[in-house]
Amino acid sequence: MSNHQSFWILGISISDHNGSVCLLHGDKIVVAIQEERLTRKKRDCLRTPRPLSIDYCLQYAGISDKDLNLVVGCGVTSTDSVMSYLRKIFPSTPINIIPHHLGHAVGAFATSGFHDAAILIVDGAGSRELDLPPQELVNVQESNIPVNLERREIISLYIASGTEIRCIEKHLGSWSRGLNFGSIGDLYETVATVIFGHNESGKVMGLAPYGTVDKKCEDFFEIINNKFVFKQYLFPKAEYWPKNQFAHQNLAASVQAATENALFYLVQRLRDKSISQNLVFSGGVALNSVANEKIIQQKVFQNTYFMPAAEDSGNCIGAAYYGLWQLTQRNTQYHLVHDSLGRYYSTQEINQAIIETPKVKSYYYPVVKNIISKTVDLLEQQKIIGWFQGGSELGPRALGQRSIICDPRSELAKDYVNSKVKHRESFRPFAPAVLAEEALNWFELDSSNQDSPFMLRVVKFKEDKRQYVPSVVHCDGTGRLQTLTSARNGIFYDLVLEFFKRTGVPILLNTSFNVMGEPIVETPEDALWCLLYTEIECCVFHDRIVYRSDNYGSLLDLYPYMIASASNQNVILEQNSLSNKFIKDSCVYLSVQNRWGKFSSEVDKELLSMFPFLNGKNSCRVILNQLKNKQIDPFRNIDELSFIKILGLLRRKFIINFSAQPLNKSQVISLI
Repeated sequence: MSNHQSFWILGISISDHNGSVCLLHGDKIVVAIQEERLTRKKRDCLRTPRPLSIDYCLQYAGISDKDLNLVVGCGVTSTDSVMSYLRKIFPSTPINIIPHHLGHAVGAFATSGFHDAAILIVDGAGSRELDLPPQELVNVQESNIPVNLERREIISLYIASGTEIRCIEKHLGSWSRGLNFGSIGDLYETVATVIFGHNESGKVMGLAPYGTVDKKCEDFFEIINNKFVFKQYLFPKAEYWPKNQFAHQNLAASVQAATENALFYLVQRLRDKSISQNLVFSGGVALNSVANEKIIQQKVFQNTYFMPAAEDSGNCIGAAYYGLWQLTQRNTQYHLVHDSLGRYYSTQEINQAIIETPKVKSYYYPVVKNIISKTVDLLEQQKIIGWFQGGSELGPRALGQRSIICDPRSELAKDYVNSKVKHRESFRPFAPAVLAEEALNWFELDSSNQDSPFMLRVVKFKEDKRQYVPSVVHCDGTGRLQTLTSARNGIFYDLVLEFFKRTGVPILLNTSFNVMGEPIVETPEDALWCLLYTEIECCVFHDRIVYRSDNYGSLLDLYPYMIASASNQNVILEQNSLSNKFIKDSCVYLSVQNRWGKFSSEVDKELLSMFPFLNGKNSCRVILNQLKNKQIDPFRNIDELSFIKILGLLRRKFIINFSAQPLNKSQVISLI
């Protein structure tokens, strides 16, 4: 095993959100996946006793636990608890543990292609001070941390060269999980909770351009002697969005401005303390693509790299490369050019998914140029298309592997996709995917720094071009840019190129292939079911285009039946999956199974009353009427769309499935 190319190394990100696994063979990423894509629970942590993502990776590589040379974990809980968790899964494999911010730093630097770099990590909170090794506790700066909260890393500055990454400054703060905040990431998520009732930070960034900055940075925090002093800002009591829109817009604008000020300060400080011309930025705050572009425009560093999986999912990559470097003492300067790290699904697997999905029909296109031509035909007809190609993206941005696409020339497309497909707020913008060679003609870019492969820069459109692509131009004239090349993006580039040849517009609207509240689709089955419960026109796979059957109306026409079994677990459900309201009540855990393994899936106890009706004998429409006629809560006044959302939720949780026809008794698996 002396040849570094023969090492199998498994990196595991063990966080309370966005848990993930990455498998290296030598210095190449074989596969990487977030747990959420497999359990279908957004931002899911790693499941116990054995995460689905481990077997997803090992099965794809055709290896087992005994083939692994090293497992490296990166967590936010104590080192002992992370080691104990991993040792139960891998009783005989060597295991290393690294702290959270170091995982961010290694993952970003290892995939940057740089020989040396200055690295900035900013997030909500990382490892506890107690779990940080001495070499991480360098030039420690403490924010005002309440005595009842743990001291955690919130900002880290590193310098890197080869396989050495050295911490040069560490800021400690706290993660409050309330309406107070103790870090930049915590501040942003707190504002998201104040506005929307949940911590979807990306919504704040999209809302900010509609508002006016009416609060000073000092209202949120001050920087005194290089220490961040966070204020206990008293957020006014207000109803969630869409109520109080004016105040919410201004709050979003103000916190965005404050976040940018913090980052500008940190980037300049890092520049002053390092000699490298290369900036690497990661951690959850690095997904703030508005701030990223302003960092580039300031030209404090000559080169910048924003890791596509900047949030905690990317730490599995950092853990894996840390292990590789420990074994080989060699950094091959791997450059990640496309965030397509999921497994590839064969034509046979796609065909099987089509056969097993009710009420769909498919058309075969053996020649690639023909399927591209047909897809462009549909785009020109203003159709909304699900685009499923190759391996899925690890990070949160859909980059042409698991995308929903449409013609950006229609003024109505943005509202239609938001309301009828994504089921989300109308203000949220969509990204323009543009041919790289045309980017300078459409966007206000510096010719020396025009690449944006990971959709992590928000750039202004040229004013004379905005009228041609209104559905991807945000209210401030910007777009979250993705630049495409043939080498990097393959068939997705070819599709946009063909669209350009026909229309003169080198841009498509590109958004993630999912609906609000669920993860990006991973499997062909996920994509087909998204087709059935949204108003997407079709799904384009490698060599097939799949449509809904002509006689399909909605999920209400199908026959639902239980595929889950009861578990004896009862837990406190922190958030009701069917609303934005927090509840203090129990839910039931059900034992479910998918192609990756068995796990538990929680369901709101209020939905249990419908389970006896889910026996495969009656259609969803009949069941809805039965529930309403019997005055069964919470269904007595429910409308069809809300009921369809519940049905979709239960299917995504692997609790129910559907048949096109009634099932006989022997075909139904009953809930015990």
